[in-house]
Amino acid sequence: MDPHGKVALITGGARIGQVVAGALANRGCSLSLTYRDSRDAAEKTAEAARAAGVKATVLRADATDETQVADAVRETVKALGRLDILINMAAVYQKTSNPDGAHWSAIQDANAKSAFLYSVHSAPIMKQNGAGRIVSFSDWLPVTGRPQYKDYVPYYVSKASVAALTEALALQLAPEILVNAIAPGPILAPPNLTAEENAQVLAATPLARWGGAEEIAKTVLFFIETDFVTGELIRVDGGRHLS
Repeated sequence: MDPHGKVALITGGARIGQVVAGALANRGCSLSLTYRDSRDAAEKTAEAARAAGVKATVLRADATDETQVADAVRETVKALGRLDILINMAAVYQKTSNPDGAHWSAIQDANAKSAFLYSVHSAPIMKQNGAGRIVSFSDWLPVTGRPQYKDYVPYYVSKASVAALTEALALQLAPEILVNAIAPGPILAPPNLTAEENAQVLAATPLARWGGAEEIAKTVLFFIETDFVTGELIRVDGGRHLS
């Protein structure tokens, strides 16, 4: 699929999502940007997209609320005329030393339920158009089958759920809609990372560096432009899974 002249709905979208949105806008793809709390970031991304010559709309929606998700999809089509691409980036990364049922539900809903809801509400529109692309985000750890870090049980399982959802939807929505996922590794260093922690990450990554958001954008574009890859999960982790 050529993104030029198409419409992409991006959920979440702070930091890495802004780079992904910019890459699509530069290829002539109009954008619908949803947010829950980060309105300023979404508006800034929309302004940059308009400066690149495409249409952009900003919508507030709680990605775990089905009514709000359905409204966001409907408003996207109303504002931009169509919907061809869905990029599920809404997520939380939360440490839970002693998780309970509330932690489980909140994290599972934010990371997996949100991707499910946006996908099933977007798919009928894409099917009607005859083609579509869905790109979701998992994590390199569950895709590799290595939990590795303690205190992230709900998060780890939620991202494993995204991987399973991707494969199931790819089968369910074929042949019109291609569904794939990205499993990021060390992409952007957290702002509070210590020098010692940074050295540990680099030592454990064969390519010995942080990838940068541009590497995620390249992979998103690949999944949009391919016409014969579906149900796949690509680790963008600099070889971290090999160590």
